[in-house]
Amino acid sequence: MSAKRILVIDDEQAACLYLARLFQERGYSVACANDGYEAAGRVKQARPDLITLDLSMPNKSGVKFYREMKSTPELSRVPIVLVAAVPGFGGKLRDAERYYVSKHQVPPPDAFVAKPIDPDEMIGVVERLVSERHPTPPQ
Repeated sequence: MSAKRILVIDDEQAACLYLARLFQERGYSVACANDGYEAAGRVKQARPDLITLDLSMPNKSGVKFYREMKSTPELSRVPIVLVAAVPGFGGKLRDAERYYVSKHQVPPPDAFVAKPIDPDEMIGVVERLVSERHPTPPQ
C-alpha cells in the first residue's frame, strides 16, 4: 500500500518544512507549494489525499485556491485543512473559521487549525480526514 499524499501550501518555508517533517515522520508522502499557482500545478501532477492550506499568501491567495478546489467537481472531495493565525479573535478558532467562510463566501473547510500549530491537533485532524476519505478495508 502506498503512502497517502499530503500537499502543504504555505508561503513561509519554515512552516512548510515543519509540516512536511511532521507528516513524513508518520509515513505520509509530502509535497510543498509556496502559493496557489504552484499548488495548482502540484495538484495536476498528482492528486493529494489531503491539503493543508495557509490562507494568507502572495500571488494566488489560499482563499482563491480553496474556492477553485471546491468548485472543481473532480477535486472538490479532496479534504482541505485551512491553517491561519487567528489574531483579533482572542484565539477563538470557531469564530475565525466562521469569519473566513462568511467573508470570502466559501464552503466550510473540512477542518481549521490555528497557528501556531499544535502538532498533536494537526496529526489528529489529518488522520481523521484521511481515514474518512480512505477507510481501512476490513481484514
